[in-house]
This record gives sequence, C-alpha cells and structure tokens, in this order.
Amino acid sequence: ILGVSIYQRESGEFKFHAGPIFAQMILADEVNRATPKTQSALLEAMEEHQVTSEGETRPLPAPFFVIATQNPTNQIGTFPLPESQLDRFMMRIQLGYPDAAAERGLLSGVDRRDLIAGLQPQMQNSELFELQQRVRQVFVSPALLDYVQAILRHTRESARFVHGLSPRAGLSLLAAARAWALLDGRDAVIPEDVQAVLPGVASHRLQSVHDTQASDGERLAHELIAAVAIP
Repeated sequence: ILGVSIYQRESGEFKFHAGPIFAQMILADEVNRATPKTQSALLEAMEEHQVTSEGETRPLPAPFFVIATQNPTNQIGTFPLPESQLDRFMMRIQLGYPDAAAERGLLSGVDRRDLIAGLQPQMQNSELFELQQRVRQVFVSPALLDYVQAILRHTRESARFVHGLSPRAGLSLLAAARAWALLDGRDAVIPEDVQAVLPGVASHRLQSVHDTQASDGERLAHELIAAVAIP
C-alpha cells in the first residue's frame, strides 16, 4: 500500500516506488479483509496525510480522501478494525440494498465498470479547496460548543458505552455539522445540524457494554441524541 524500495543495479542504489496510497482518492474495498498489519498502513496517511517509510516522510497529494467498505464482522476471513483506525474515519454510512429502480438499472444497463471510463470531472481542485475553506468559516456559537461537549461527556460518563467519544470524534462532529449547515445555505451551526450528522459520525465509534460484538451503533447514536438536552 505505501510503496517499496527496489534496488537499481545501474546506480547501485535503492529507489522508492510509491504505492497506491499516493493518490487523491483511495477506495479500500473490503478493508476488514486485510490483515491488521495492512490496515495499520493507513493510520498515518489518514491522520497526517503523509507516509513515513525507511526513515523518510513523503507528503500525499492534496486533496487526500479515503473511502472504505467493510463486510459484516461475523463473516469468515474478516479482521475487526481497531478502535484507533475506526476513529480516523470521519463517518460511517449504511448503504443497504439498492431500491427497485437502481437495481433494475444494474440488471439491465451497461456494466458499472465500463461506465467508469466515461466519468467526467465535476469540480476542480481549486473549487474543492474553496468549499473546504467556506466550511471552516461557518460560525459555531459557545452554546453550540456546550452542546457538543455535553454529548461527548455523556458518552464518557455513561455506563452504557464501552468507550466514550474521543476528542477526534468531537472535531469530526463539528466539521460535519459545519458542512451540513453550509449545504443547507446557512453560515452558522444549529443543534439540528449536530443531530443530523451524529449517527454517521458516532455510529462506528460507539459500542454497547451489553453487546460489544454486534452493537447497533446507529441506534446508540439516536439514543444519545434523545439523552442529551439542548442547552
């Protein structure tokens, strides 16, 4: 994933050959079928947007974005992702089965892989960077921060959860709420924005003490919304 250094006979030196991680968008398909060692290769890349190999640190392209799919953990051949790696994924979204119209298109249309060749860019890097900057400028009031901290504190103090939400989870929650507000045409975050994105941000980070192997993170997130009052 990261790359490998290969000996060059002509120069008598090792030359680093960058791996597939050196791309703007990475799709890790069925990431929990990879071994823990392979999974751990993504940790520095996802957090720092850089790769350290053989004592040298190399920056990754910007923008850098990781998407991953995973299989149910009860399937043979899967390796549960450690909490430290799960925490680096900003959101987890459940896709489920396609609706009837989408499935009909899959069954009767062109092979999905063939359609990739015809994809057209919809946004330039500069436009994406501008949107990211606008998200950071969305206003967050002290009262809204109180609400976010109350959510984090509840998960840490409640006996309901195995682990409380981390500071990284809090940052992800705020970033997602800012983006949600911007998409809704507002320049300030309201509690409803936090509630809208909380299931996606928190579901893969929450585990019930009563069922740590198969907890329903999205259900726990909705329970969390109901349990924490808006200041």
